[in-house]
Amino acid sequence: MGSAGVHIVCVALGVLGLIGTIVCCAVPRWRVSSFTGSNIVTAQSTQGGLWTNCVVQSTGQQQCKNYDSLLVLPSDLQAARALTIIACMLSSLCILMLFCGADFTTCIENEDVKPKIGLVSGIGMILSGLLVIIAVSWAAHNIVRDFNDPLVHANQKKELGACIFVGWGAGVLLLLAGGLLCCFSRPNSGSGGTAKYYSNSAASAPNKNYV
Repeated sequence: MGSAGVHIVCVALGVLGLIGTIVCCAVPRWRVSSFTGSNIVTAQSTQGGLWTNCVVQSTGQQQCKNYDSLLVLPSDLQAARALTIIACMLSSLCILMLFCGADFTTCIENEDVKPKIGLVSGIGMILSGLLVIIAVSWAAHNIVRDFNDPLVHANQKKELGACIFVGWGAGVLLLLAGGLLCCFSRPNSGSGGTAKYYSNSAASAPNKNYV
């Protein structure tokens, strides 16, 4: 069973990964304008996220607009919405389970159940990290593909936004937390104790009859 120190580290890593996933899901910084080639107009730049598309002026003013329809979004952003939301919910549940079953809390007194809770939480965090990494990697692949495509006009080319890198970092943190939990929260197999043998001294002792 994992020690209290390992569980504290895993909770901290899980919380940081959850915060990064929420930031990645909420902030519209997945795609940013690319100023390459003849595109030298830097008075304004566009920033796209999972939910809104923003135009940022050089003066600092920002105007954002929600997407008109889910069907107009590319497939990578549609999948990223679902994957990041599932990752947020799953990681939140795993952190709550880990906090209840950790060695530094007394929510659960049964010492045989705590390793199982830690193992389930670790598997859930690994799945959450994979979901986040898949979402941002898919979006990053499409951005790089369109950037290197000569048929795409320079004004339509985008670059990787900050949320892509935040998502990669959050996924790595969740994977690390889940891996530590799976290594240090292994359930005990069997009773784990030594067998004890008792001899019936009364039955083995010779019978003595006294007159």
